[in-house]
Amino acid sequence: MDNTYPGSHIRMEKSSKNEFMYVYISLYAFIRGFDHCRPIVVVDGSHLKSYYNGTFVSASTLDGVAYGVIDSENDAAWTWFFEQFKIAYGVRENMCIVSDRNESIIKSVSRVYPDLPHCACIWHLWNNVYKKFKKSHAKLSEIYFSMAKAYTQTEFDSLMEKVEKVDIRVKEYLELAGYENWATLYAPVNRGWTMTSNIAESINATLVSVVPSTEYLHTVNDGGRNYTVCLLERKCICGRFQIDELPCPHVWAVLKSKFLMPEEYCSSYYKPSTIVMTYDVPVYPLPDKNDWNIPEHVAEEVVLPPKWKRPPGRPKKKRDKNLSELLLPKNQHSCSICGQGGHNKRTCRNAPREYNMLNIVEYRLIIQFNSIDFGGIQCNTVEYRSGQLVEIVEFN
Repeated sequence: MDNTYPGSHIRMEKSSKNEFMYVYISLYAFIRGFDHCRPIVVVDGSHLKSYYNGTFVSASTLDGVAYGVIDSENDAAWTWFFEQFKIAYGVRENMCIVSDRNESIIKSVSRVYPDLPHCACIWHLWNNVYKKFKKSHAKLSEIYFSMAKAYTQTEFDSLMEKVEKVDIRVKEYLELAGYENWATLYAPVNRGWTMTSNIAESINATLVSVVPSTEYLHTVNDGGRNYTVCLLERKCICGRFQIDELPCPHVWAVLKSKFLMPEEYCSSYYKPSTIVMTYDVPVYPLPDKNDWNIPEHVAEEVVLPPKWKRPPGRPKKKRDKNLSELLLPKNQHSCSICGQGGHNKRTCRNAPREYNMLNIVEYRLIIQFNSIDFGGIQCNTVEYRSGQLVEIVEFN
C-alpha cells in the first residue's frame, strides 16, 4: 500500500510474539483533503464478523479520513489509534471529536488530545435517556432533538422547561452530561450539521457479507440475519428499497460487490438532472404596480366579486384537528390525588390538588319550632347533619 499510495500513513502493530494487534490506514488523498473540510472528526467502532473477530474502527469527516482494525475497544487500542491519527493529521484550529459515550474513547481522547473538545453523538445520548427513563421517552423525543439543534438561548430555555415539566430527572441527566457536549448552542466549536455519528455508522453498515444466488438475486447477511435482494425487480426484503426507491444498506453491499453504479438503481426524482429540469424555467418577479402596462381592453373590463353562497351543512363551531392531535391517546385516566394523567394514586409523586372544603366539612343544622307535626310526631326540634336527618325531639 505504501508503494501504491505514496505519502500515506500506514502502520501495523504486533505483539512480542509477532501476533497481529492493530493496523492503521490514512491514505495520502485523505490527508490532503482534510485541510479543506470542516475538522469535525466522527469516531466509531464496529465488531468484525470473521474467524479472528476484532473491531473495525474509523475516524471520519464527510469524505472519510482514517480507518483500521484493533483487537477490541479497550484503552490501549484506542490510544494507539488516536496517536497514529495525530501523527498523520496533526491538530487543526476548531477541531472536534464526536463519538458515542464509550469510556475507552473518552479516556484516549483526553490523553492524546487533552485540549481538544470531545462532543457526544446526540443519538447515542438519547439512547441512554431512553434506557434510563423509559416512561418519559415518548413525550421527550421531539423536544430533545429540537433542543440539541436550537440556535437561540430563548428557544433552548423554553424547550428545557418542557423537559422539566415532563420529567425533572431527564433535565438533571442532560445537565450532568454537559450542555457543551451535545447542544449546538453551547458547543465550543462550530460542529455544523455533524450532530451524530451517522458517518461512521454508514461505514459500519458496509460490513456485511453478500452471497449471490443468480445474476440479479443475492442474499445479504447483516448482523446474523439474511436479507434477499433482487436487483431486477428492485426489491429488498427489508422494504426500504422499493418504498424509498433508493438503495438500502443491503442493496449498497450488493452493488459494491458487483462494482455497479448506485445511480442506476435510484429513482429519477433523486437525480440532479431531474432537479435541474424542475427549476429549468425561471419565475420572474412582478414589477411594481405603477410600472404595469395594462392593455386597454383589460382595463375596461368589469369584474365583480363572486356571489356569496351559503355552504351546505351546519356551520362549524370547532376547528379541524391536525394529524398530531388526532393521534393523541383518548380517554386517558387521571390520578385521584393530583388530577394529572398517565398514572394513578399508587404511583403518584405530585402534590395533592386543592379540594373544595365545603364538600368535606360536616355541617350541622338544628331547626327549632314551637310545635310541628313531623311524620305524625309532635316535635319542636329537628337536627340535620350534612343534609341528613339525625334526630327528632318530641314535644311534651
